[in-house]
Amino acid sequence: HPKQFISLVNETSLFQDTLTRLPEEALDPIVICNEDHRFLVAEQAREINVTLNSIILEPIGRNTAPAIALAAIKVLNDFENPILIVLAADHKIENKSAFHDAIKIAHKLAENNKLVTFGIIPQSAETGYGYIEFDKLDSRPIKKVKQFQEKPDYATARKFIQSRNFLWNAGIFVWSAKSVLEAYEEFQPEMFAHFMNGYNFFNTENEAAFIHDNYPLAENISVDYAILEKAQNVYVLPATFD
Repeated sequence: HPKQFISLVNETSLFQDTLTRLPEEALDPIVICNEDHRFLVAEQAREINVTLNSIILEPIGRNTAPAIALAAIKVLNDFENPILIVLAADHKIENKSAFHDAIKIAHKLAENNKLVTFGIIPQSAETGYGYIEFDKLDSRPIKKVKQFQEKPDYATARKFIQSRNFLWNAGIFVWSAKSVLEAYEEFQPEMFAHFMNGYNFFNTENEAAFIHDNYPLAENISVDYAILEKAQNVYVLPATFD
């Protein structure tokens, strides 16, 4: 519904802010949305003079894992092994320069086959967010992920805060297309094979038909459950931006 894009913070929508927050060196973004939102997304981008690489239309919602797999396969048609920034459409981030600095750090790790997620330093025992646990003894600025924790009850959230080795899961990811697809191939082989069947259809006139027919068959699962909780090359970068 169009109302979902009404801004909560300024004259632009949170989706438009997400597009204009991208680093200058980033290529034109791919937007993944429901078929019903196709023209709304295009109009929102046009209003702020942002060119989109393309819009992938979901005939039905299937959470983040299928969407990310589909986009990673699609870009391999045009680039050998691009680094991807995966962003939600509704974040509010105050310090854009710190956000760009974090992306640069994550980019270097992604070039070395690491799967990088951003973690927000908790300010209180919130029960509405997922948490990322890292090794307390890891003194590096970027931490190897020990495990992901789903939204806790309040008592558990308090324990997380007191332990000082938990971060809120921001849902922002940086990785290379091939690295993340290798994780899909290992941990989600059925989904990987299913979408790879359409590799030659992407960026052709047959792309939309393939997605429309095959996307609903994918498992409804988040990328956290699908691959990140299983992979051994996942790292979290504590965010310095708000």
